[in-house]
Amino acid sequence: MNADSTDRSTDRSTDRGTDRSTEPAWLLVTRREVVSRITDKSFLVGTVLMVAMLVGFIGFTAWQDGRTDEATLAATPDAAEMASAIEESAPEVDDRVEVTVLEVDDRDAAEAALREDEADAWLHPADGGWQLTSESSEQDSLTDVARAVVRQQVLAENAADVGSTVEALEAGSTVSTDFLRGDAEKASVAEAVGFVFVFLFYFAALVFGMQLASSVIEEKQSRIVEIIAAAIPLRHLLAGKVLGNTALAMIQLLVYLAVGLVGLTFTPYKSFVPDLSGPTAWFVGFFFAGFVALACLWAVAGSLASRTEDLQATSTPLTMLMLVMFFGGVSLDGRGQVIASFVPPVSAVVMPKRILAGGVAWWEPLLALGLLAAFAAVTVWVGERLYRRALLQTGGRVTLRQAWAAAE
Repeated sequence: MNADSTDRSTDRSTDRGTDRSTEPAWLLVTRREVVSRITDKSFLVGTVLMVAMLVGFIGFTAWQDGRTDEATLAATPDAAEMASAIEESAPEVDDRVEVTVLEVDDRDAAEAALREDEADAWLHPADGGWQLTSESSEQDSLTDVARAVVRQQVLAENAADVGSTVEALEAGSTVSTDFLRGDAEKASVAEAVGFVFVFLFYFAALVFGMQLASSVIEEKQSRIVEIIAAAIPLRHLLAGKVLGNTALAMIQLLVYLAVGLVGLTFTPYKSFVPDLSGPTAWFVGFFFAGFVALACLWAVAGSLASRTEDLQATSTPLTMLMLVMFFGGVSLDGRGQVIASFVPPVSAVVMPKRILAGGVAWWEPLLALGLLAAFAAVTVWVGERLYRRALLQTGGRVTLRQAWAAAE
């Protein structure tokens, strides 16, 4: 009985070893990359800290938008009437500002109230108008409310003096804004989310790319890659590294996006969450295609170097490309933005921003994603050739020309 059990156990162990040995080499490398990184404390701590920062920022934004700014306004007898008007009309100008009037006897009492933090500002007549005096810093919200109320009160008094009304004096003087697509609030939200998209792509491509290139250099410098090359094809090693880092980057990205969208539901911008879901899905697709292309280039940058010190030189063109993508994604608009949204790899960050803004034809994202995927395919093909021919060359930094012309 015990012998049979031992035989069956041995058979199962043999089967498992056989199953593992028949797995594609690139899958083994991918699993190693994912497992080694996802169990790394620095990776986990970094992810948790980023999530905590994101939650904290969203929470602060929600608190900031929902809080009431309380301000105490000191007023001498000659400004008491105007100060009372500001107190009463403040909610109409800004419902997040609450003004309380502190009546003081004279200038000395007002200045004492400012120095002792009993009042935030002192209202008094000055040079034919009104002046707000604060202790040492500008009271922005109180100033905005005071200016609006004082203007309205003075206009009403001047209009009464000439036998007219404020409405008649202001007739035809208003300037409103409008958008061909959406509205102002939606445009501001889209702009903010678009910046987040650009930053997330830049951050992930830079962090994971540097780590990928560094791991290639470590294996090359320690000569471990020669042992690996004797066991599996180098193209499988490259595929595993690229896919492993892509999987990790996608996991992080999905976590950040999920936290961001859920967090928005607790802010005054929760009504925009359904409108953001579609562009977010498009961004994930563009992120995947763009990241695969850049990850392959980072692996090439690592294979061209023989020492860690060489990475700065071999990766300079790539970092410059990423800076172009970042600043292009942030600053481009108008016709330049439209053109860039079809030019890989910049389209990985520019087209999602256009989708957020709205007014994009259904075929434009499909065409841009197709062009980006084609660019990624070409990059992988070229990168695979450079990687294989440069990885086993030692003795100094390898140039792109040398890697391309080297024998298999």
